[in-house]
Amino acid sequence: MAHFDLPLPDLEDYSPELEEPEDFDAFWARTLAENPFDPASVTAVPATTSLVTHRVQDVTFGGYAGDPIRAWLVTPANQSGPLPAVVEFLGMGGGRGLPQEHLAWAAAGYAHLVMDTRGQGSHWGSGGDTPDPHGTGPAAAGFATHGLQSPEEYLYRRLFVDAHHAVEAAAVLPELDASRIAVTGVSQGGGLSIAAAGLNHRVIAAMPDVPFMCAIARALGLTDEPPYADIAGYLAVHRDKVEQVRYTLSYFDAALLGARASCPALFSTGLMDTTCPPSTVFAARNRWGQAAAQTPARPEIRVYPFNGHEGGESYQWREQVTWLAALRR
Repeated sequence: MAHFDLPLPDLEDYSPELEEPEDFDAFWARTLAENPFDPASVTAVPATTSLVTHRVQDVTFGGYAGDPIRAWLVTPANQSGPLPAVVEFLGMGGGRGLPQEHLAWAAAGYAHLVMDTRGQGSHWGSGGDTPDPHGTGPAAAGFATHGLQSPEEYLYRRLFVDAHHAVEAAAVLPELDASRIAVTGVSQGGGLSIAAAGLNHRVIAAMPDVPFMCAIARALGLTDEPPYADIAGYLAVHRDKVEQVRYTLSYFDAALLGARASCPALFSTGLMDTTCPPSTVFAARNRWGQAAAQTPARPEIRVYPFNGHEGGESYQWREQVTWLAALRR
């Protein structure tokens, strides 16, 4: 894959106009008010593993509509006192998998809460454990078209609430320091981490990797790769639903939610990424915090010139650990 998007100097300041509904903030305030977090919904029981250096707990908390959302809590076995926390959201189609797949953050001294994604978990990895009891209308392949007929029914309304509530659940768990909760995720998980930071100001740092759901209108016209291609394919069939779909998606553009965030952020992108094109990532990075009551510093971004949607992988995790440790000083 060759470079296909804007040159890096142009990306640095790329900030397109985004379709923002007049009731955008009211929509999300109402959504959270209709789906309040219940601290009593949080449970954590020891998980049976063969791990010696890590302690694992099987966590459940109430998400959208109070639906039970599963998560792993992984901490160092010899922890003492509440730890700084990293809440992680997963890429599309994956589930929380098995505990031994999530050891790095705890090994670096953090409490690591890995949220399962409702209705997903069977496309890659080791599986998921959280159903989505809410149905949708007609949909194309993948998950990005589930409920596109209405902002109220769109899958990402449920997922963004789940992400908000995952942060609240982290604040309840005694192993975690409620005043030091960061969020992260790759692709779909990157979009969810942006949403969590924009909706929940408990978040003190956000680390979205190659995030999905940013500058959606641009992505739909730029790439032939799913999941954006799934939306285009849906519209190729439902030719009379273009405006309705644009209206629905306007409430879920992570770049708009990121503009409400008030914490520091570290982004990443691959300049050959045809799944979440770099211009869409820079659009979110460059708009970060602009609608917040107190605008944070411009986020840092790590650019991988010869990588696609895999981004920096372990190289980026190393960057995150260093960056997050500097914030803690």
